[in-house]
Amino acid sequence: GVGGHIATFASAAWLYETGFNHFFKGKESPDADGSGDQLYIQGHASPGIYARAFLDGRLNETHLDNFRQEAGGNGLPSYPHPRRLPWLWEFPTVSMGLGPLSAIYQARFNRYLTNRGIKDVSASHVWAFLGDGEMDEPESTAALALAAREELDNLTFVINCNLQRLDGPVRANFKIVQELEAQFRGAGWNVVKTLWGTAWDELFQLDTTGALVRRLRQVPDAQIQTYQTRDAAYIRQDFFGADPALVEMAKLLSDDKILECFHLSRGGHEARKVFAAYKAAVEHKGAPTVILAQTVKGHTLGPGFASKNANHQMKKLSVDEFKAMRDLLELPISDSAFADGQVPYGHPGADSPEVRYLQERRAALGGPAPARRVHPLAPLPAPAEKAFTSFDKGSGSQNVATTMAFVRLVKDLVRDKETGKRWVPIVPDEARTFGMESLFPSLGIYSPKGQTYEPVDRDQLMYYKEAKNGQILNEGITEAGSMADFIAASTAYATHGEAMIPFYIFYSMFGWQRTADQMWQLGDQLGRGFLVGATAGRTTLTGEGLQHADGHSPVIAATNPAALTYDPAFAYEVAAIVKEGLRRMYGEAAPGEDRDVFYYLTVYNEPMPQPAKPAVPGIDEGIVKGLYRFNTAESAGVTVPANAPRIQLLGSGTAIHWALDAQRMLAEEWGVAADVWSATSWSELRRDAMDADAALLRGEERVPFVRRALQGAEGPVLAVSDYMRQVPDQIAQWVDQDWSSLGADGFGLSDTRAAARRHFGVDAESIVVAALAQLARRGGVKATAVKEAREKYGL
Repeated sequence: GVGGHIATFASAAWLYETGFNHFFKGKESPDADGSGDQLYIQGHASPGIYARAFLDGRLNETHLDNFRQEAGGNGLPSYPHPRRLPWLWEFPTVSMGLGPLSAIYQARFNRYLTNRGIKDVSASHVWAFLGDGEMDEPESTAALALAAREELDNLTFVINCNLQRLDGPVRANFKIVQELEAQFRGAGWNVVKTLWGTAWDELFQLDTTGALVRRLRQVPDAQIQTYQTRDAAYIRQDFFGADPALVEMAKLLSDDKILECFHLSRGGHEARKVFAAYKAAVEHKGAPTVILAQTVKGHTLGPGFASKNANHQMKKLSVDEFKAMRDLLELPISDSAFADGQVPYGHPGADSPEVRYLQERRAALGGPAPARRVHPLAPLPAPAEKAFTSFDKGSGSQNVATTMAFVRLVKDLVRDKETGKRWVPIVPDEARTFGMESLFPSLGIYSPKGQTYEPVDRDQLMYYKEAKNGQILNEGITEAGSMADFIAASTAYATHGEAMIPFYIFYSMFGWQRTADQMWQLGDQLGRGFLVGATAGRTTLTGEGLQHADGHSPVIAATNPAALTYDPAFAYEVAAIVKEGLRRMYGEAAPGEDRDVFYYLTVYNEPMPQPAKPAVPGIDEGIVKGLYRFNTAESAGVTVPANAPRIQLLGSGTAIHWALDAQRMLAEEWGVAADVWSATSWSELRRDAMDADAALLRGEERVPFVRRALQGAEGPVLAVSDYMRQVPDQIAQWVDQDWSSLGADGFGLSDTRAAARRHFGVDAESIVVAALAQLARRGGVKATAVKEAREKYGL
C-alpha cells in the first residue's frame, strides 16, 4: 500500500474517541433535525478515522487495502475529500488552515439560517480539530474576532498541541500553548487547557514552592520534545537539576515514574480530562471555546515514532513495531497473525464488547460520524420567466454595464415568492462599487445583534440597514471570509437539507487570484452557487492599475473542474446563464448531468448600449455551450462589396464591442466583410471538445460544438478578449479555420480605457490591423493593406 500519516492520529486518538462516544451528534439525533454536528477532521488524522469506520462496520478490508489508491474503485482518499468519498466526509480540511476558517463561518452560517427562519439548527455544534502547527496559517486565525464578536458558542476548536509540525518543533525556542492561549483570550474566546496527565498529579502535590510550575514554564517546547525521547537519568539532570527544590523532588521519584510523566502522561491522552474539557466547552455560553490539548506525536507507536522530528513522514509500522504496540495496548492479536510477515488488520469481531460499545454510543448520539448525507430535496421551482426575458429587449439608447444588469437580475430574483428567501448575497465591502446599495434597506445586512445605532444615512431611501434576519452577508474587507460564507451556503443542501443559492460578487482580480485554494475546496465539498467577478477585464477598470486589472481570472478558473466559467458580453446573456445555472444546480437536472458544480461569471463596469437578443437559430444553446453568431456583416447593416474577403471575429465580454466597431471599420474603410460571434465561454467550449476527443478514443464519433458552430464560416478566425491570449487560445486546436488571437497579456496599468486598450493592442483599430494581416497572408487583401492601416491608425 501507499501508507499514510499515522503519527498525528496516534497523538489525537483520545480527542476523537471521547467526542465520538459522548459528544458528536449524528444526523439522526432527535434534536438535530437531520443536521447533526459538523465535524472538521484534521486532514492528517484520516487513517484513524478510517480505522474507526472499519471497526464499526462502515468500511471493510478491501477499502483499507485501497487506502490512497482510488483509481480502481473502492479506494479511500488520503484526506477528508467529500468529492471522492461523499457518504463519509462532509468537510475538506486540506490544505491546512482552511478547516478553522471554514468552521467559524459554518458556525456563523448556522446562526444565519436560524435567525432568518430558514431552519432552526441551534442544536448543531461545530467541532474543528486542528494542529498546533496549522495555526500558523493566516486563515487559521483570520476570523477569531468574528467568532467572538458574534458569540458563536456553537463552535469549539480542539487544537492538538503535540508541539510538532511537519519538519520539527512548532515553537522550538518558545511555547506554543502559551502563545495560542494569549491569542485566543485576546480575541475573546473561552480557553480550556488540558496539558498534563494524571501521572503528574503526584509531582504537582510535591511542588510546595512552585518550582515545578516555574520550570515547566521555562523549558522551551523543543526541550520538552527531547525529554520525551530520553532516559530518566538525562531528565533528572537536565530538568530537575536546574533547581535545588526540583533536585529534592526527583529523589522521591522512581525512574519509571519520571518516564511515565515525561514520555506518556499528557492531558490529551486521558479520556476523563478530555471529557471534562469538552463538557466545559459545550456548556459555555456567550463565546466560542478553544481546547488546547497537549499530546505526544506518535503516542503508543513506540520509541521509533514518538516525538521524532521525522515521524510525519513515517507511514508504516514494521512487524516488530506493531507487536510492541499490540503489547502496550493489549490488543487481542496473536503472533500467528504475523506468519506471512505482514501486519494484519486488527478487529475484535462484530459482536465483541468493544465494537458493540462503539455502535451503541453512536446509535445513542444519532448515527455514524463523520457522515455526509444529501437530503432528498424537491427541485426548486423556477423563478418567473419575466425575470430573465426582460433583458431580451435590450436597453435602447441607455448605457448599462453588465454588472448593473446582473444586480438588477438579482433584485428581481430575490423578490420571487418561492425562492427569493433562499438567495444569499455575499459581498466583501464593495456593494456600492457594484451598485448594490439599493438592496440594503429591502433585504437588510445580516447582523445577529440587529442594529443598535441610528445609521448616519437613515433619512435616505437607500440607508445602511442591519437586521438580525438580514439576508445580505456584507463581510467587510475579507475575501477569504466571504468565500468561507459561500462554501457554507453552497453546501447547505447537504449539511442541513436546505438548498440555498449563494452569489458572491467581488473584484474579479481579488477572487480567484486571492482565494483559489478555497474555490478548490468548494469544488471538493460539492458546493453549488454563483461566483461573480465584477469590474472584470484588464482594461475596463479605469485608472486602478496593475494590482486591480484582471487579465487572467478565467485562466485560473479553467483549472477548477467544478467551475463553469462564462464571460458574457450582453445583459440577455447574463440572464440566460443564470437561468441555466438555476436549472442545473437547483431544478430539474438532465439525466447524467453533474449538479455539483458552480458558476463563475465575469461582469464589467463599462456602461454600453445593451442590444436586443437577436433572433438567430440556436442562440439559447450557443449561450450555454459557449458560442453563437451574433451577426453577419450583412445583418449588421454595413455595406460590403460583392465577393468581399470575409473574416470571423470571435469576442467575449466587453471585447465584443471592440469587435463590432472593427466590423464597421473593416467594411467601410477596407471593403472586408466580418461576422461577429459572441464567445460566452471559452473554457466550456474546450471541455466539450476534450470530451469529444475522449469519445473518439472510445470509438464514438462526436464533433466538438465549436467545430459544428463554425462549420461553413468563411475566412480565418480572429479571437479577442480583455484577458490574456491564453483565454481564447484554449479552443484553437479545434477550430478548422486559420486561427489568430489578440489579448491583454502582461501587467495592467493605470490609464483611460482607450489608452490601455491601445497599449495592449486590443482596441478596434488593432483588431482591424490583425484582421487585415490574416487576410493578407491568405491573399484576401493586398499585402500593403497592413502597413497602410498601421499608419492610418497610428499603430
